[in-house]
Amino acid sequence: MAFNGANLKKLDKKVFLSTATMHGEEMKYIQEAYDTNWMTTVGKNIDEVEKIVCDKLGCKYAVGLSAGTAALHMAVKLAGIELYGQNAVGHGSLEGRQVFCSDMTFDATVNPIVYEGGTPVFIDTEYDTWNMDPEALRKAFEIYPDVKLVMLVHLYGTPAKIDEIKAVCEQYGALLIEDAAESCGASYKGVQTGTFGTHSVISFNGNKIITGSSGGMLLTDSLEAANKVRKWSTQARENAPWYQHEEIGYNYRMSNVIAGVVRGQLPYLEEHIAQKKAIYMRYKEGLKGLPVKMNPYDEANSEPNFWLSCIIVDKEAMCKQVRSDNEVLYKQEAGKSCPTEILEAISSVNAEGRPIWKPMHMQPIYRLNGFVTKYGNGRAMTNAYIEGEAQDIGADIFARGLCLPSDNKMTAKEQELVIAAIRACFE
Repeated sequence: MAFNGANLKKLDKKVFLSTATMHGEEMKYIQEAYDTNWMTTVGKNIDEVEKIVCDKLGCKYAVGLSAGTAALHMAVKLAGIELYGQNAVGHGSLEGRQVFCSDMTFDATVNPIVYEGGTPVFIDTEYDTWNMDPEALRKAFEIYPDVKLVMLVHLYGTPAKIDEIKAVCEQYGALLIEDAAESCGASYKGVQTGTFGTHSVISFNGNKIITGSSGGMLLTDSLEAANKVRKWSTQARENAPWYQHEEIGYNYRMSNVIAGVVRGQLPYLEEHIAQKKAIYMRYKEGLKGLPVKMNPYDEANSEPNFWLSCIIVDKEAMCKQVRSDNEVLYKQEAGKSCPTEILEAISSVNAEGRPIWKPMHMQPIYRLNGFVTKYGNGRAMTNAYIEGEAQDIGADIFARGLCLPSDNKMTAKEQELVIAAIRACFE
């Protein structure tokens, strides 16, 4: 049954999930690249963006790359060589190795592990931050004691339980890669995300809090690692008068034009975060009294960048909802709702939401990979609840959660209409 939003007032213009917020200075730096004819993968914009990011986030070195995914690939390649040594030309640095990964994420986090010949093993989520569960990570090391690399994601701009996760990694002698693609500007105990991993990554994709339309960066405190990535990302050319290649290289360097957009955006990072936080707080206030909760964070230790505002429907307030790999059905029930109905309601007023990231262990391409919860081997678990918690927490959040329109150009009045649409679902 489809949601009937006939009585809801519609927005005059569409409100999107999250789009670029431009300020005008971006054009100045794009024009500078044009006027100086640096329309390539070197130039002042790249140099300045790398310096500004280091100063803002607190890392020693930043390498501008074509995408956050490219940066993740380089981070994984670096970690594999640091842990296991250089393999033969044409073979991935993680050939035959397993890597622990956040389960609830976009597949761009996971795919670079496969690029390098590794096998992802997924670590379940926890309810407190919707990020990797440190207890599940510890259990995973008990099951897979040979693993030496962990890929951690800060979901939707909310920092994970970094102290606990780093302590587990240190106990088992594992390196940590930090995927801070969604959390640029977020902090944990006063320290910026993107600085906790041996190597870390941020993204400037078109929907991120700072955008270049595309682009990303590898962040590290190792000059050797930074220089390696600069070399690999420009086709691994050797220092010779001709094109000499002794390693596999990639065309991954950031464009000086894209860097101009990022250069114009970066001074507004704090302003964008404040706008995103205001949206989160308006949702939190406007949805009071409904059987839903906002995506949580550790208020004592972390400050998210509030990239996306999300909600999760209380278990008791869920109407019947059934999903296949590409279809969904639900049954309307008085006083109850589900993510599908709420997304339809949001769409009916001319706004855009989306489902929570579908956990990687549920994806067809990764269904045979290992999956570990704090109770043990997740593949052997049922979907039963233990002491009020699902055994598979990521699947539970996916079933009950959704992302709300979070564009920082959305006005308070426009947001009120979105809130009204959500409220109508529980009538």
